[in-house]
Amino acid sequence: MVALVSQESMVTPTLVSRTGRHLQRYSKQGSRQVVGCIPYRYKSREDDSLAGEEEDEVEVLVISSQKGKGLLFPKGGWEKDESMKAAALRETVEEAGVRGTIETKLGKWSFKSKSQDAVYEGHMFPLLVNEQLDVWPEKNVRQRYWMNVREAGEVCQHWWMKDALDLLVNRLTSKDGDRPASKEGDCPSLRHCSIRPRI
Repeated sequence: MVALVSQESMVTPTLVSRTGRHLQRYSKQGSRQVVGCIPYRYKSREDDSLAGEEEDEVEVLVISSQKGKGLLFPKGGWEKDESMKAAALRETVEEAGVRGTIETKLGKWSFKSKSQDAVYEGHMFPLLVNEQLDVWPEKNVRQRYWMNVREAGEVCQHWWMKDALDLLVNRLTSKDGDRPASKEGDCPSLRHCSIRPRI
């Protein structure tokens, strides 16, 4: 069981993941409730074509499935003894080994499990990463990869997580007052847009 010291947006883990479903939350319709985060950071890089001007690019963290089939964002069961945000933070530390500031929820999705004939209710949050751990509970069963938004949208195995990623990109680009508006047709999908944060 992971011990949490929850402030509004921080979590302190032990090195053991929670297991079992005796505290699992279910919706009124009987759907298992899961929560997760899209961990992201700004990667500063030099753009040679702009004569040394810097552009900040958003990177997101994806993790391997425990079964080794595909990549996804960290998520897991929301339990009765924790808030939704605390559960999302706990799952992100357990599965991806990162901490940070959790932001306003991106949304809620209903989806069917690929392996079981069950409907789930998923909630996703953005997490601005400020610490990457060298040791975390699921280090031996998962790989983690930082990549740009376009790559993450291509490799993520769940449609509902791709939708959450699009919402995150939309949120980050709408905060950007300095970013010039795209011409129609320049951005076929939000996952293909460049993201520059407002300074």
